[in-house]
Amino acid sequence: MSQRLSFGALPLPGGRMRFRLWAPGQPGVTLERRDAAPLPMQAEPDGWWSAETEAAPGTRYRYALGNGPTVPDPASHAQDGDVDGWSVVVDHAAYAWQHNDWKAHPWPRSVVYELHLGAMGGLRGVMDELQRLATLGVNTIEIMPVADFAGSCNWGYDGVLPYAPDETYGTPDELKALVDAAHGHGIAVMLDVVYNHFGPAGNYWHSIAPDFFRKDIHTPWGDAIDFREKPVRDFFIENAIFWLTEYRFDGLRLDAVHAIADETFLHELSERVRAAVGSRTVYLVLENETNDAARLERDFDAQWNDDVHHCLHVLLTGEHDAYYADYADDPAGRLARALAEGFVYQGEASRNHAEGRGKPSVHLPPSAFVNSMQTHDQVGNRALGERIAALAPIENVRAATLLLLLAPQVPMLFMGEEYASKRPFLFFTGFPSPDLAKAVREGRRKEFARFPAFADPHRRELIPDPNDPKTFEASCLDPAERQQPEQEHMESFVSTLLRLRRMRLAAHYEGAKPLGAGKLGEHGVRAQWKLTDGSVLTIAAQFGGEAVPCEAGPGRLLAESRSGLEDSVPEHGLAARSAIAWLQQPDAAA
Repeated sequence: MSQRLSFGALPLPGGRMRFRLWAPGQPGVTLERRDAAPLPMQAEPDGWWSAETEAAPGTRYRYALGNGPTVPDPASHAQDGDVDGWSVVVDHAAYAWQHNDWKAHPWPRSVVYELHLGAMGGLRGVMDELQRLATLGVNTIEIMPVADFAGSCNWGYDGVLPYAPDETYGTPDELKALVDAAHGHGIAVMLDVVYNHFGPAGNYWHSIAPDFFRKDIHTPWGDAIDFREKPVRDFFIENAIFWLTEYRFDGLRLDAVHAIADETFLHELSERVRAAVGSRTVYLVLENETNDAARLERDFDAQWNDDVHHCLHVLLTGEHDAYYADYADDPAGRLARALAEGFVYQGEASRNHAEGRGKPSVHLPPSAFVNSMQTHDQVGNRALGERIAALAPIENVRAATLLLLLAPQVPMLFMGEEYASKRPFLFFTGFPSPDLAKAVREGRRKEFARFPAFADPHRRELIPDPNDPKTFEASCLDPAERQQPEQEHMESFVSTLLRLRRMRLAAHYEGAKPLGAGKLGEHGVRAQWKLTDGSVLTIAAQFGGEAVPCEAGPGRLLAESRSGLEDSVPEHGLAARSAIAWLQQPDAAA
């Protein structure tokens, strides 16, 4: 580890540690340890400070700045006492990995399951679910951010110590045990990381190194991070490598990279990560509102395709507020374009982006796009956190699920979606500061004032307080919900689809080519792909309330959403709120 990291507590031979901090402009820095005398740190070139001393695993330490407060290590690997407490020396070599022969599957074969550790019962709760998920057909879990945040609970995007798993989840070894256990079940593990901002409480970089931030660019979260500074770039790039090597995560999803004000940082991150992991299969996935297809040509494996989500949401619910307005004029036509070409917006202007956004993406493979019907963002950023099963007819949900799980793009389920959970997933925080908690609550309610449903101030008062413990509790999955007949039926359906994907399709997705897609009436789509074995996959879905003419096949029926698998194709078009898939074998396709 000492050869890869520039920051923090770095092990040296003989049980000694080297502590390093980038703090340009400080007149001095002192290493404080809870059980030892303070130790002045030595100045190094370019704003660095260091000290070498004996420090056993478990040592509590922090830094006293010469012209500022006493602060935790911004590269702390663990904390004692939340983000304002003592940093803890961690021996990463102490964990005994059980599955050293693990190899992740190729990215195009991924079936991703996004989850929040706390809302799924913590590390132990997720470990208890691994066998069920593997049996279901999930082969990749994506964990929402675990970086240390202030307070008792959080989505994770308010992290301030990127190298330290939050104490509420457990120790570094316990997080490693989850990754290890997942590998034992044949499941790869991705981690969501946030490199575009810090949370509103516990970020001491402003005191340590004001040069960490730009003064000329502001984001919704404050001053933009200054990626022009090499130590700043290294801090985050080394963090990416740290998670992939010390914790053996199989991939990272980089949050909101459109908020990173630097054109070269992401390319450098990809290059250095790939070099550090060598021949290992590691997935790098983006969230990027700009739809920059160039990022996916070499540096990154895929991007969350919000265009597909938005089209599906409009078709399933009829909603057209906010960003859904960009898809409401022709949701079926726009969904057809996304299935055939990737992005819906490839440079065109829209109601919410008058200047246009996106670049042509038709040349990219289907695996460059992670398609979803729900994510933490799209559910949790609703005022009341409703899931799609609470908003749309279950027949439409099943039809969209068939399309999502059998199409060649990488599908992603949000925890509980596999059984059509109707429990909300709300925006929750646990900030200890009453003033910050109040600001978050009022800001959340003010945010929805522009929506017609919440124009009435009394109606806005019904929006749950993010800092109320009941808001987090309401967002946690309830295992008993899975026992309801509708939920059992849905989970069986998902299992059937994922088995078909794994056994009949997945091996032939890499390099699949779209053969075209189009509308069926006003609320349906029909799309085709030629797979790498020469077979042709056709999927048709109708989300409207009436049957539509639809050409059957070619090939034999693979799956349909209304009543399970059948032996014949429909003769009178596609039924209302249904989807169907056909597969033409290579010899017939030729």
